[in-house]
Amino acid sequence: MTPAEERFDDLVTELLGLPGVTPPGGSGFGRSALRVHNKIFAMLVRGQLVVKLPGERVDGLVDGGEGGNFDANKGTPMKEWFALSPDSTLDWSPLAREALAFVGGRHKGPAGD
Repeated sequence: MTPAEERFDDLVTELLGLPGVTPPGGSGFGRSALRVHNKIFAMLVRGQLVVKLPGERVDGLVDGGEGGNFDANKGTPMKEWFALSPDSTLDWSPLAREALAFVGGRHKGPAGD
């Protein structure tokens, strides 16, 4: 297991049990993703923590040199997805919790989805 995989496993252990959070699983895109109410908020891709955050927040992190916009190999960076640089010193837990709050706050319940 790589250091990034170990860090992500620790993150999964930390966040499982929070309301609506489900563990990675399945196949295809998002198989290594944490979800809240079935929506991905954090995943490990190519050894990088990738989180969904507001576009302005992603821009600030990119401008600060902490990483870049995530590109799902389609040639177009995704404006609300941030890929943390392996060299960044930012702690994964607060970023993942911020993503959880962002994505989880969008959940409108069964009638509003």
